[in-house]
Amino acid sequence: FQLEIAAIVHMAGSCLWVGYEYPEFQGQQFILEKGDYACYQAWSGNSSYRTEHMLSFRPIKCAKHSDSKITLYECEDFMGSKFEMCEDYPSLQAMGWCSKEVPSIKVNSGAWVGYQFPGYRGYQYIYERDRHQGEYRCYNEYGTQAHTNQIQSMRRIQQ
Repeated sequence: FQLEIAAIVHMAGSCLWVGYEYPEFQGQQFILEKGDYACYQAWSGNSSYRTEHMLSFRPIKCAKHSDSKITLYECEDFMGSKFEMCEDYPSLQAMGWCSKEVPSIKVNSGAWVGYQFPGYRGYQYIYERDRHQGEYRCYNEYGTQAHTNQIQSMRRIQQ
């Protein structure tokens, strides 16, 4: 099975993929960039969640790294204070976000991955302009495994 994952990622060329723990794009998400994934630690990285298998995959459409832009909102449905980002942030709180939570998100361009904890650790959530029209009105739209709106670090997905 690990060879299949490596083959998918290598066949993609410059394309990036998201792998899901279960069929039909369900369960924990894992970003797969070009490279080798010899064991589950290679795709789960600093995640506090470990799974030894991925059962469905789909490509991610990215913008140029310099064109990526995302807006974080203080409340669900794009309400409250907002903060626009164009850079990677290993700690949202260090950049001025006053909460450990991000209740709603709009992706203006590109694709992003949000992490549950600072330093790009914990659960991963993929946010794309080309999915949901780039609108994530509440945390349960972040993915089927999302049980909280806790997002503490974010980075652009490179093309």
